[in-house]
Amino acid sequence: MPDKFLAKTYGLSSAEETRDHYDKWAASYESEVEENGYVTPGRIADALWSKLPEPQTPILDFGCGTGLSGLALRRAGFEVIDGLDPSPEMLDGARAKSAYRALDLLDVNDPAPVAKGAYKVITAIGVLGTGAAPPATFDVLMNALERGGLLAFSYNDHTLADPHFTGKLNEWLDCGAARLLFREHGPHLPGQNMGADVYVLEKA
Repeated sequence: MPDKFLAKTYGLSSAEETRDHYDKWAASYESEVEENGYVTPGRIADALWSKLPEPQTPILDFGCGTGLSGLALRRAGFEVIDGLDPSPEMLDGARAKSAYRALDLLDVNDPAPVAKGAYKVITAIGVLGTGAAPPATFDVLMNALERGGLLAFSYNDHTLADPHFTGKLNEWLDCGAARLLFREHGPHLPGQNMGADVYVLEKA
């Protein structure tokens, strides 16, 4: 019986620990999240398409993992998707799906891993949160967008309970640096009785 990794995810405390965790999880990641009914990729892709139904708009799938998010974006109608992830093993899974135009390894120590204006749309699907990317990553992604660019992402229930993450979102909204286009709470991992908020933000 393969090891279970999901329950261990939310206690990770460093970028290196997180990368190692996902490297080890890569082979069984999809089976474990799918047996728990993982629906967030489809929810985010559909929300993004509702605001930007443009198939040829290049999208950066930040933290693309094994490519489930890329497949969801494809199903929604998007056709030009690049992926970035810190786990080489996860990227191997993404390559096998042929959902991406390009796939690159993310250097977690790079303070600006995405060139400003390189993408009109960035997705962070199941990426921002406890045991994954820290709150500062929110700034990294928003700063990589030009005015009018979109960030589509999720906060699961664990993350919604952490004021460091919700506070980071509110920093951008409260000062008018970003505009909320879409927000909806719904299922995330039903098998774990866990929900998530899905968001689409526009940089002001």
